[in-house]
Amino acid sequence: MAMSVGKRVVLAIAAMIVLLVAIALGGLYFVQHEVKERVASALAPLGMAQSIDVGLSAITLHRVRLTAPQDWPTPDALTADEIVITPDIRDLLQQRVHLRNVVVRGFDLALVRTASGQLELLPKLRQSVSHTNGAASAGASAAASAPASAGASDKPPLPAEKLIDHIAFESGRFVFYDESISKPPYKVTVSDASASVDHIHLPDLTEPTGLSAKGAIKGPAHTGQVSFDGWMRIASKDSQTTTTLRGVDVAMLDPYLLKKAGAKAQVKGGTLDLNLRATVTSYHIHAPGSVTLHHLQLAETDDPLDTFMQIPTRAAVAALKRHGDDITLHFTIDGNLRDPKFKLNESVMTELRANFAKSLGVSAEGVAKGAGETVKGLGNALKNLLGQ
Repeated sequence: MAMSVGKRVVLAIAAMIVLLVAIALGGLYFVQHEVKERVASALAPLGMAQSIDVGLSAITLHRVRLTAPQDWPTPDALTADEIVITPDIRDLLQQRVHLRNVVVRGFDLALVRTASGQLELLPKLRQSVSHTNGAASAGASAAASAPASAGASDKPPLPAEKLIDHIAFESGRFVFYDESISKPPYKVTVSDASASVDHIHLPDLTEPTGLSAKGAIKGPAHTGQVSFDGWMRIASKDSQTTTTLRGVDVAMLDPYLLKKAGAKAQVKGGTLDLNLRATVTSYHIHAPGSVTLHHLQLAETDDPLDTFMQIPTRAAVAALKRHGDDITLHFTIDGNLRDPKFKLNESVMTELRANFAKSLGVSAEGVAKGAGETVKGLGNALKNLLGQ
């Protein structure tokens, strides 16, 4: 019996659907393969991922490692168990780079403060972004003048404009290396850490980017909390941020508080709270803040070379016995970040030392006497060293 017209139409439609599905799946495979190649190619100069999965709505990188320069204190700038990238599919189809969400899980992120005081993180990634932007501009110019047959197999460069809506860091650690304090650098680990970065618009970076981070600093006796919130215009460095420390062991900040001309002054106990609100406009910083020391205890010493906040330790111990448990110090930082004579660390510590002496009631005469004893002790130490 001849097939009815209705059945033929239904079969034709079914065949068309099967064909369209086959084309769509083939196209999807091609797109997935293309995206995977793009991601692997972009990652190659920076590090590696154990595997890359491209799904219908997200790209997942497993066991990611971004290497650090040779002069860094650690071989890796970032390691992560998993990075999930969710692009805007509509923009992707139109050759625009727009990432709606990036989630970095199980991470170790290194931050290095150089001897000159500059904070650096992910240096190879920053260099790669700068190189890619330059290459995209050069590629566009070359494409306009090259013959149609030339470079037909080459992939077009990614566009210079890139937008990332949100980056989240979950369940990881920030490891801070401070080369401005010591060599090898002093290391502070912020564990149980999380962070978020909102709105990164490349290449100009002139729009405000939101920043937020929190975690724990584990000391010998206490686990303190640290948090950071605010925004920054990355291109101009203009920013407004708030930094808070709560219950951090004073011993964890030894290198910032102690001056070790000879034997090391010992912090026996105590915790520290800090509030700092910083505003940077046209490279000028204005940052009022306060530090509260709780139950500060210093070991008694007979060595005149020992100081705490530049006060002879013996004078500080005696004053603490008279003062009580809590000491609150207020300070304000003002300066031009482009002025080579302005050192942020030194500015903070100069204010804190002056207020610490004032709070304890240590007179200028007492400090001067202690300084004299320090010079005398240093002279005696040199004499002993020279055998005189």
